[in-house]
Amino acid sequence: MARPVVGIIGNSYLLNDSYPVHAGGQMNTEAIAEVADCVPLIVPSDPRFVAVDELLEVCDGFLLTGGRPNVHPEEYGEPETEAHGAFDRARDAVALALVRACVARGQPFLGLCRGFQEVNVAMGGSLYPEIRELPGRMNHRMPPDGTIEEKFELRHDVSFTEGGVFHRVMGASKVRTNTLHGQGIKEPGPRVVIDGHADDGTPEAIYIADAPGFTLAVQWHPEWNAANDPVSRPLFEHFGAAVRAWAADGSALPVMTAAQ
Repeated sequence: MARPVVGIIGNSYLLNDSYPVHAGGQMNTEAIAEVADCVPLIVPSDPRFVAVDELLEVCDGFLLTGGRPNVHPEEYGEPETEAHGAFDRARDAVALALVRACVARGQPFLGLCRGFQEVNVAMGGSLYPEIRELPGRMNHRMPPDGTIEEKFELRHDVSFTEGGVFHRVMGASKVRTNTLHGQGIKEPGPRVVIDGHADDGTPEAIYIADAPGFTLAVQWHPEWNAANDPVSRPLFEHFGAAVRAWAADGSALPVMTAAQ
């Protein structure tokens, strides 16, 4: 039986500073293929090339990846400032609409880092442009120097709601994660449930209340070393189970069911 397909939301880059490409990190495809046990398919996130309705039919689930550009603040009703950094309005146009469609249909998605922020914005929430400038917050950004292993090393704890969805998925109420982000949740959307926080209070794990399907998203990068990391592996395994249920007969596997 063919494996189900997971659309990996790609990012726009200039290859060799001149050639425009849509690309996704190899660690994302490894996590989807080897841990979630699905076929990874990189999506060119630009509405000139793909429509959300088409993606919903081609793919069984979606991985909302990290990326350097940030969600444009106009998407949550705030003016652009220098602190908001670089943007990718084409990805905004695809990803935000895709999140809302998946929530409505029960089609599964997993959000990572920027993808976590996209889920919140798509569902009516807002973002801080720079977490490290807030009183009492740590610097969550990727270290500027070092090897890739050093940049993705585990740097802080995340505590989950006792008995909540992430506690059940992970089998633990506190885990150790990496951190490579500048922005973070300011106000959660009306249906966005914050189910995990870093020690400094930064939201790190969310899902959508009363959604018919799998809607988990995390602020860290679990795709790094996903096959071996005890935090990353169950997250991708549960996601894979939800995608297979959808591919089999269009069944929406609720997040609480997937966590059992």
